[in-house]
Amino acid sequence: MSLFRFSLKKSSGPLTLEVSMAGLKLGSTLLQLGLPNEDMLAALTKAVGISGESAVAVETDAEVKRVHEMAENAGVLIDVQKTRFSSLPFTSETFDVVVAANLIGDMRINERVLCLQQILQVLKPNGRCLVIEAAPRGGLGALFSQRSLDRTYVAYGGAEGALKAEGFRAVRQLAEREGKRYIEGMK
Repeated sequence: MSLFRFSLKKSSGPLTLEVSMAGLKLGSTLLQLGLPNEDMLAALTKAVGISGESAVAVETDAEVKRVHEMAENAGVLIDVQKTRFSSLPFTSETFDVVVAANLIGDMRINERVLCLQQILQVLKPNGRCLVIEAAPRGGLGALFSQRSLDRTYVAYGGAEGALKAEGFRAVRQLAEREGKRYIEGMK
């Protein structure tokens, strides 16, 4: 009698889930909004390869400097733009994917609406917006959590509700894992 040993293999890297949720391919055009962590910046930019284009939009000079340092450390080429998220300096229909990590839920309602309208404008037809945010905690964790999202945002469906309200199609939650939620919407 033979026994088979079965085990599940954990993902190969710390950001494998983020890269797969973004659905990036070689040659894609990518925009990351806000200051990403260094690992995410490198992983997403490497996924588009040298035949693709990667851009980051941040709001302060310090963030521009930090993104340049992170890109140099990771050995990737990135177009960094200092801008308000309510008026992105990119031409219409430029990007295949826009990633907004830990950003949308922290904005005031008027900033969020303008930001999502700008994302919709810079996405190519059938382009995707991926919102990555902290998953709401339950039980005692909710009582002691330091992070608080805008109550109106949560009451109206969070990222899913915000994306639908601004005209995104096929809005859905892709996954919730390790304290993060991944929500996508298409242009």
